[in-house]
Amino acid sequence: MSKTFTSLFAERLEDFLTQKRALGYSFSNISQFKMFDRMCVSQFPEETELTAQMCSTWATRRGNESPKTINTRLPFIREFAKYLIRNGEKAHVYPTGTIKGGQRYIPHIYSYDELVALWKSAETVASTKYYPAAHIIVPTLLRLLYCCGIRPSEAFKLSMQDVNLQSGKLFIAESKGNRDRIIMLCGEILDICRIYDEEMSIIFPNRTFFFARSVSESCNYGWFKYIFKGLLDKLQIENHYGSPPRLYDIRHTFATHRLYRWLKEDKDIHTMMPYLSAYMGHAKVSETYYYIHLVPGMHEEMSNFRYESAEDIFPKVVDSDE
Repeated sequence: MSKTFTSLFAERLEDFLTQKRALGYSFSNISQFKMFDRMCVSQFPEETELTAQMCSTWATRRGNESPKTINTRLPFIREFAKYLIRNGEKAHVYPTGTIKGGQRYIPHIYSYDELVALWKSAETVASTKYYPAAHIIVPTLLRLLYCCGIRPSEAFKLSMQDVNLQSGKLFIAESKGNRDRIIMLCGEILDICRIYDEEMSIIFPNRTFFFARSVSESCNYGWFKYIFKGLLDKLQIENHYGSPPRLYDIRHTFATHRLYRWLKEDKDIHTMMPYLSAYMGHAKVSETYYYIHLVPGMHEEMSNFRYESAEDIFPKVVDSDE
């Protein structure tokens, strides 16, 4: 009997999870398994077959969910159905494709002046009872996100074993798509991280996480987004929609600024993009092109590039799920 799931699909969910892990997938976060189990208990308590109605209910919008959030659930229900079919059961496979949303969000590409202002403002963040190291975490983390282009979630998962400040190596484990990768720090950002680590070691000796709120706990993503929004409000930085930009837009800024610099250095973009793609943890170069944005004014200044030649450099791209 399953200790984790309670629906009539409990044992099959356990077996499906075990099989996936045996294939090399970590699945440290099984929230979708639990969510599906709860849906079965509350809405289909007597159902033992994965039906079209169940799949449609699984794909139905909940509250103010965006289409992007709904689409993250669809691969699970398709894979579970295929697993059941392989085991000789009858199951409905939800159609491939994604749920279409409204207008695509246009990421805000921070200017260099905005980044410098954010870094200076971050120096004023005060420590609290629950985040005694906030005054050194916030300015260091903001700089790391821009200099390395890593996902915020990847930064919070960094354990002390993942960070080698002697060589400058960061091991990004089990990121999007369950892919691991290594990125290297150098120059000023490496020096910043070394100073940060020395100060953190005084506050939290033998801590587990690089960005820690205690000896054994990592910083909370929600907390950092709240602090970041406060900095944006203070500096009155707004995006195209007149709202505070996303924290994730720093990753878009990293990719865009890197391409601007390569253009200014007369690098062959088609040769360089696969390196950037691997560095950012993308499975395909097309995913990386999604992060590149031509910002009038900033683009010409940073790259010495003329817009009329852009068609030969940038291919058409499809939306990424970031």
